[in-house]
Formats: sequence, C-alpha cells, structure tokens
Amino acid sequence: MGDTVLDIVVVPRSSRHGILVDDRGVVKVYLNSPPLEGRANAECISLFSKKLRIGKSRISIEKGEKGRNKRIRIKDLSPSEVFAQLRKGIP
Repeated sequence: MGDTVLDIVVVPRSSRHGILVDDRGVVKVYLNSPPLEGRANAECISLFSKKLRIGKSRISIEKGEKGRNKRIRIKDLSPSEVFAQLRKGIP
C-alpha cells in the first residue's frame, strides 16, 4: 500500500468547517482558523486526521505551508480509499 499525494485549496477564516470534493476531484478545505503561526495548517491536518480516521503523524504538508494551495501526503492509504472517505460528507 502506498501513499496518496493530494493538491488541495485551503480557505482560512471560513464560517464553514470541513472538506469538500467536487465532481472534478478538486479538494477544498474550509478552516475556521486564521493563517497565523501555523494554526490553519494544524487545523487542516487535524481535520484530515478525523475525516480519514488516522493519526496526525500520517499526514504531512509537503508544499505550500504559507499559501492557500497546498500539497499534502497521506501515508499508507490509496487514493481510492482517501477519496471514498472524503466524499462521505462533512464530519
């Protein structure tokens, strides 16, 4: 079983909270935290952890730590498993 690498778009300071996948497979992450001192990144990792029911240590931000467009790596889950869990709705 390999890792999954996802390109995501983060919306910090949002009134919504959750992960949405559109019909084209674009992943948008809505966060309540502001993009200060890594709070939005921490909330993003925590949200993926809860949604996928895996430990936070299995999720890392590979690219875009200071921007809205990020690339994350999810260890030991296939893309089909990740998208199946993400499409189940907002936790």
